[in-house]
Amino acid sequence: MKKDLKNRKDIEKLVDAFYEKVKADAVIGFFFNDVAQVNWNQHLPKMYDFWENILFYHGNYSGNPMTVHKALHQKSTMGQHHFQHWILLFKTTVDEQFSGKKADEIKERAFNIANALMAKTLYGN
Repeated sequence: MKKDLKNRKDIEKLVDAFYEKVKADAVIGFFFNDVAQVNWNQHLPKMYDFWENILFYHGNYSGNPMTVHKALHQKSTMGQHHFQHWILLFKTTVDEQFSGKKADEIKERAFNIANALMAKTLYGN
């Protein structure tokens, strides 16, 4: 039986599994690997902080995802299908490893965040 997300260790497990999929993904992987040329040793701890703050309100994240996505969009155009695919990968990764109230919450939060980023990045809303 899958457990629910309970702490930072669970967040790290989820984020690591998700980005392993992203790196190899034919639809969005190139944004991370080729366009942004992500330094994973720096990026992953930021994502741990981001999602830990989103789910457990620890306040340990500092950054501006909107600025990053807009700059990335200027380098290589992102479309709605890219954001929707990101959501699908994220939800699938959560469902593969976790189940429960916090698992449902992180999927809902990811959906809302991705849609807000998409609207502001693509349409300037």
